[in-house]
Amino acid sequence: MRDQHPPAADAPAAPTLTPERPSRPGPPAAVPTLLPPPRSAPVPAPHRPVPAAPASRARALAPWLRLLPGLALVACATRLPSFRLPLWNPDEGFLATQARLLAEGGALYRDVVDRKPPLMPWLYEGAFTLWGDTSLTPVRVAAVLAQLATALLVASLARRRWGSAAGRTAGLLHLLLSVGLNPEDTQAAAFAVFLLPATVAALWCADRRHWATAGAALAAAFLVKQTGAVALLPVLLLWWRAGGGGRDLARLALGGALPVLATALATDPAGFLFWTVTGSGSYASFSGSVPHVLARALVNAALLAAASAALLVPLARAGRAPADLRLWLGGSALAVVTGLHFFGHYYLQLVPPLALLAARALHRRPAVARAAALRATAGLAALFVLWGLLAPRPDTDHAVRLAHAVRARTAPGERVLVWSMHPETYWLAGRPPASRYLTAGLLTNHSGGRSGARTGEPYAVPGTWHVFRAETAADPPHLLVDDSRGGDWAPRHLPTLRTLLAERYRPAGTVDGARLYVLRDR
Repeated sequence: MRDQHPPAADAPAAPTLTPERPSRPGPPAAVPTLLPPPRSAPVPAPHRPVPAAPASRARALAPWLRLLPGLALVACATRLPSFRLPLWNPDEGFLATQARLLAEGGALYRDVVDRKPPLMPWLYEGAFTLWGDTSLTPVRVAAVLAQLATALLVASLARRRWGSAAGRTAGLLHLLLSVGLNPEDTQAAAFAVFLLPATVAALWCADRRHWATAGAALAAAFLVKQTGAVALLPVLLLWWRAGGGGRDLARLALGGALPVLATALATDPAGFLFWTVTGSGSYASFSGSVPHVLARALVNAALLAAASAALLVPLARAGRAPADLRLWLGGSALAVVTGLHFFGHYYLQLVPPLALLAARALHRRPAVARAAALRATAGLAALFVLWGLLAPRPDTDHAVRLAHAVRARTAPGERVLVWSMHPETYWLAGRPPASRYLTAGLLTNHSGGRSGARTGEPYAVPGTWHVFRAETAADPPHLLVDDSRGGDWAPRHLPTLRTLLAERYRPAGTVDGARLYVLRDR
């Protein structure tokens, strides 16, 4: 048939079907690079730090979640004796009396004074405001938390340097060694215990080059107690090793100076400067019984050495320690020596660097020797805890009996003067003090171990007797308690107090050797 033609020989073959896309009009092949990427292609995002995945965060927290319960249990066990007594030492009594006056509207460094910065009185005041002012249980719970925080920071410092096992050891050692002194020094919820977390935090921040935060931690340590400032020495060494940059030093200085300046402005700047720095020269200078002070220094050093007995040989064999830890231990020893009083709670500043050095030393020993040293240290700590649970406290018993006598002879709100080194009588009796000076030490320069030539009115804090005369003349105390019990700071050695008693008061009995006097015109 004519309409059927065979294909021409040179005609192109029929196209075969392929999965390729059909051709479509468009620009030349080199241009598609200018087209937007397909919808399935990722669009580049600006560079930002990628947050850690939840799994990695959990892995980072896991060692601390395992460590925390154990350290918390040890902290509670070692601080258990602190809940046994209403008071452990005069520092607690001083702080409790201060806090009650502040809670009633008093002003620090004007209505009540002390040679210490204000952070601890404010802590007590806050606890009294929230939970009442008749018990120290809240601040003792806070003391447990302070020791736990210190142990965790010590553990973190050791872990960063020597590994997880050394971190666990260091945290445990801090808690065990922190009870290795007389219980009245270790169990009191006072300055030394709350000083420790701030000083360790300063080293922790400096070790990570957080200079402003390190300065703030140093400020907090100073505002608890002046000797906390010695932590500046190892912090400066770490700053120097990090390069010694001027900006970093400025951050450190500002971080430390601003909180102290703000605190001074929140109180009375002149009073803050006088009572925390310039007015403590007589207290810091040495005078008194050399044998008594030397015996106290040796006894407290021996107690801490006994608590550390299982660690002394590993420490001696550990070789040269890191310079910052040696400087930290040396600065803490300087804090112990300051004032040449050698009270037991001064030695607590030695514990964190000692725990770090001991952890380093133990982890250079075989595992069997390390475990034996830890068991021995735990056993020694248990003996100190048992001491705290069973030892009698005659000073506390005397203060309680005296407070009952004061309460029986006065009405609520009537002012009382307790001529004593134990201001806890005011707090226990629930009676306001008749003077801003809560102890006889501020008016006589008397303190533990100081006696004789440099005790009396001429050696008082400058200006205090003038203020004391004005206070007692304007509103004489309803009851005056002479609790000097024959000491060289007794009223018979002090003309002003002797005259006041002779002119205005008559005897009203004795309690445990303390003499009570009431106003003649009552």
